[in-house]
Amino acid sequence: MVGWKLPLLLLSLLMVLRPAPAQAAVKPNIVLITLDSTRADRMGFLGSKTRLTSNLDNLARQSMVFEQAYSQAPLTVESHATILSGTYPQTHRASEFGNRLAPNLPFIPDLLRARGYRTAAFVGSITLDPKNGFAPGFDRGFVTYDAGLRQPERGQERSASVERSAAQVVTRATAWLSRNPEGPFFLWIHLNDPQAASAAAYNAAVAAVDAAVGKLVAALRTTKLYDDALIVIASDHGESLGAHGEESHGIFLYDETIHVPLMIKLPQNLNLGKRVTARARLVDMAPTMLEIAGVPIPSQMQGQSLLRIAKTNTDQPIYSASDFPQRAFGWSALESWRAGKYLYIRAPKPELYDLSIDPGASHNLAQTSKATLETIAGQLDAFDRRFSDSGKTAGGSELTSSEMQKLASLGYVGLQKSASPTATAATGVDPKDGIATANKILFARPLLNEGKPEKAVAALQPLMAAASKMYLAQYVMGAALAQQQQYSQAIEHLRQAIELQPDSAWAHYEMGFCLLKSGDYKTAVIHLEIAANRLPDFGDAHSLLAQAYDHLGRSDDAKREQARAAALKN
Repeated sequence: MVGWKLPLLLLSLLMVLRPAPAQAAVKPNIVLITLDSTRADRMGFLGSKTRLTSNLDNLARQSMVFEQAYSQAPLTVESHATILSGTYPQTHRASEFGNRLAPNLPFIPDLLRARGYRTAAFVGSITLDPKNGFAPGFDRGFVTYDAGLRQPERGQERSASVERSAAQVVTRATAWLSRNPEGPFFLWIHLNDPQAASAAAYNAAVAAVDAAVGKLVAALRTTKLYDDALIVIASDHGESLGAHGEESHGIFLYDETIHVPLMIKLPQNLNLGKRVTARARLVDMAPTMLEIAGVPIPSQMQGQSLLRIAKTNTDQPIYSASDFPQRAFGWSALESWRAGKYLYIRAPKPELYDLSIDPGASHNLAQTSKATLETIAGQLDAFDRRFSDSGKTAGGSELTSSEMQKLASLGYVGLQKSASPTATAATGVDPKDGIATANKILFARPLLNEGKPEKAVAALQPLMAAASKMYLAQYVMGAALAQQQQYSQAIEHLRQAIELQPDSAWAHYEMGFCLLKSGDYKTAVIHLEIAANRLPDFGDAHSLLAQAYDHLGRSDDAKREQARAAALKN
């Protein structure tokens, strides 16, 4: 480890929090552990009596614990983009729909690697695999990005291809540690086990994640890397498990999915056991890690150091949003603002809750406390203007003019453009009114990964008459029919999906696949070119495009795309 002293600002902050030893490393090893879909109320160190998290509880006693930490989005890709970039969803624009993480966005692994850090990621879900279309651009700055997951073949078990258990992820990460013991390094470990299920199954998954964290901590101690390491643990979002009618996550912004565990174990175990009651945000994690590592914080980052929040213990408002209801179902997007004791949710039917007496957000005060509602809504308006006034977003998710023209030549008309959460908030159908339908569609989607397309079709069929404007229903139905080789029917649904969300790389990929199988190679090329352009690291898109080119006699183009596909598989 490098033997320099901590920067004076950081050292003074740490000394204010708790007297610090004289020696501390400017470039500590950094271990970031993200727990997918893990609720705060399952953590023993946050008051749970379920006894699921003994290892996390032990680590919390040696860390700063932020009791009121909140996610900025209830979805995996969006939330991890916020964690790793220190920017809000409106800025990074990464999403579950394959929007690429922009190369000009500040990104923790990129910044640390430029300062001499060796960087590695070990993820437990295809959702965060940059080479398979779900999180394109997330591997920027990583020397090692251990994913290698892919969509399963028909009948293949989901666990064999699209996810790894927490134990498997930690085993792979500790093997890397044993080969790379010297610092400084940045190691990101993503543990995916907790997902929507029965309460008992969910609790068992949380316990499994806790056991995996215990094994990782033991490995760090064995290799004498623990004491001087910066260890940051947080959940990307929670899980509703039926609360407010939502069975999983991604739509609502109540505490079940937005209140998350967050702890920071500082180098040399400084400030162990400190409890911070002020609100904290996941957008604050990236600047915190940079400050502790002695790396300048880019001005584009929109969070602030959690060390400062811990020092002042002053509450700050918390913003969260989800445009998933709009993009997936054509409903209103949602935004929330936590200020003082209130939770305000901007929706067609606005919501206001006094969480000090109503922590479950069950008694809506919007009609009886209109002055308070207007005040808090005004605060949210002012926050939103920070993004609309700048006129800048980093994601660049829209199709190019050329791509739009190509689609228009195929007869696509009235193509909708994707919008940021703020642009569509509080207009259209309130997600509260459609949550039962959303649950059914979200139930069907994983059946594709489980090799059960016929069950997905059966689940969706009763909904299709009312789902003509629901992208996700059209896409899942089209993909399910494609898996059953019913290509002409699949094309009808995928065409509708593309009209609703023309920038969905996955809809273009599935459409190109179906057209290729149907012998319409010229049209297949247009869709596959869009898919390959938007998912440049997704080898299957290049492979299919090569086949389409070959059928059209474009041998040079076919060879180029086949070479790209082969390179991506190596």
